[in-house]
This record gives sequence, structure tokens and C-alpha cells, in this order.
Amino acid sequence: MPTPDFDLYLVTDRTQTHGRDLLWVLERALEGGVRAIQLREKDLSSKDLFQLAAKTRELCDRYDAQLFVNDRIDVALAVDAAGVQLGKTSVPIETARALLGPQKLIGYSAHSLEEAQIAQQIGADFVLFGPVYFTQSKAQYGLPQGSEALKKIVENVALPVYAIGGIKPENIIDVRLAGARGVALISAIIGADRANEAAAEMVGLLQR
Repeated sequence: MPTPDFDLYLVTDRTQTHGRDLLWVLERALEGGVRAIQLREKDLSSKDLFQLAAKTRELCDRYDAQLFVNDRIDVALAVDAAGVQLGKTSVPIETARALLGPQKLIGYSAHSLEEAQIAQQIGADFVLFGPVYFTQSKAQYGLPQGSEALKKIVENVALPVYAIGGIKPENIIDVRLAGARGVALISAIIGADRANEAAAEMVGLLQR
């Protein structure tokens, strides 16, 4: 079974680029050392999402990075992405696995220990857990759960666990101490003035 080999999982949100072209920002992030991107643009039409995914895949290939597509197994297959990111409202993990085959990675976004354990039982390859800290984009998923809750997930799930929600350079150490495999984030890089420098700083902190 393949396992994720990245520390930093960059999640896209083209509304946070301050008007800059998303692909331009992603290329800067890749220059800074990002090696995994989750394309998460839920409001795009199938056609527009496919076209964006195809271009993102080309970019990822150039930097030896992996592309994941949020929810859309059809788009992930169409561009031969590395895998998909699923959650509570997605196609079931078992169905995704049947469609994707054993070589693709399936990430699952969990908001509790129980969810993470179920995802592990039914075949996810890694888990995103959050929100760990406060962030506007994850406010709908409830209050920040903190690094203690993250630690509990890490200790009770065998899969690689990535912290998401309000991840910034200053809380990377806490996330690492909690035992997380890495971090997933949006605004700290997508919204940064210099995405390449923001990415390089994060990658450096995670590799310490």
C-alpha cells in the first residue's frame, strides 16, 4: 500500500489569493518546497474543475509533487491524480477504493477520534484532523480542538495524521510534539504575500 511521503499538504482556495491567479500562487508554493496539493474548489463546474485539475497536475509533475482532488473521484481519475480527499459528505471510502484501485491514496477529513478510527478500518491511507486551532475557513466544523485532542488521535490511530485548522509557523512545534505526521493548511501559504517564502519556512520548520 502506498503511504503519504509529504509533511506539508497545501489545500487550495482561490478566494484567498488576493486576486492573484491560483496557478501562479501554486507554482510559487511548489518553488518553496510544497510536495502535495489538494485541489479543493467545490463551487466550480465539472468542466472548469477538470481543466484546473489538468493544469495543476502539469505543475505538480514539473516539481515532482502529488495532486489530490477533494471529493471528485471522476476528476482525480481523469487527470491521473495521486489520490482524493474525502469527508463525511463524500462517496464512502470503500466505493472510492473500488473505483481508484489499490495504488491511489485516500485521505479522510475527520473531526473526532471515532471518525478517524472508522476511516482507518475501512481503508483510508491518511487522516486530516481539525480544526486544531481557530480558523475562519473551518469555523463551521466547531470550536478548535487543540493539540491535546490531536495527540489523542495520533495515539489511537495507526495512520499518518495531519493537523488542519489555523496552522501557522508559531504552532508547528506543538503539532510536532503531538506526534502529527505533518500539517494541512490553506491561508498561511495561499494568502501569503510571498507564497514561496511562506512555504519554505513551513517546510523548514516541519523538517527540523
